[in-house]
Amino acid sequence: MKYRTEFDSIGKIRVDGDKYWGASTERSKKYFNIGDFLVRPIVIHSIAIIKKAAAIVNAKNKDLDQRISKYIIKASEEVIKGKLDNHFPLKVWQTGSGTQTNMNVNEVIANRAIEMMGGKMGTKKPVHPNDHVNKSQSTNDVFPSAMHIAIVIKAKQKLLPSLKLLEKEFGKKVNQFKKIVKLGRTHLQDATPLTLGQEFSGYQFQLKESIKRIEKALEEIFYLAQGGTAVGTGLNTRKNFDNKS
Repeated sequence: MKYRTEFDSIGKIRVDGDKYWGASTERSKKYFNIGDFLVRPIVIHSIAIIKKAAAIVNAKNKDLDQRISKYIIKASEEVIKGKLDNHFPLKVWQTGSGTQTNMNVNEVIANRAIEMMGGKMGTKKPVHPNDHVNKSQSTNDVFPSAMHIAIVIKAKQKLLPSLKLLEKEFGKKVNQFKKIVKLGRTHLQDATPLTLGQEFSGYQFQLKESIKRIEKALEEIFYLAQGGTAVGTGLNTRKNFDNKS
């Protein structure tokens, strides 16, 4: 196994030579090695969406070199597509705000960008994980924003389509079973007759209303904390950073 030396404010640490993560990730991997539950890829991909968006806005604001922004975007897109999933080894048990996972993404994007630019991984040159990839951000706004993005993606791609398909199938059963008469049960006793179609109409209606509730709840999830940085004041960002695209 080949290693390289990464460093942070604490000092130097060895990292597997074929991995893109850096010192912060390596320390978390060592000292928070608790259980078997890794941070889910959808959360990682969502954080990378934020990194890409921040690089675009920072370049537009002339707070980030255009070339550095270009390669942060390229590296972020690889993360978003799942091409670098094996470079995110951290468990869900970590510091309260998810700082180690945010730094894991910062380091992977920075080192991949450095590699694409012909530099040497681990040097933080010409792309720095904090100064460039995490610019105008904090874990405290990145992580909750990523959670919202992940929820919306999963709800729209999987949950809602699945529920709508199930609701449609129950609708078919309402007609298919409309002539099948059965005894209704209340309090574990025989009550009055109803058709199986009527029974399934209740299931169908419950699903319809649940779909409406989920869609309504997503309207609140669309709001992101991004731009608030560490404590919600927007310190270290430009005015209206959160509204640009």
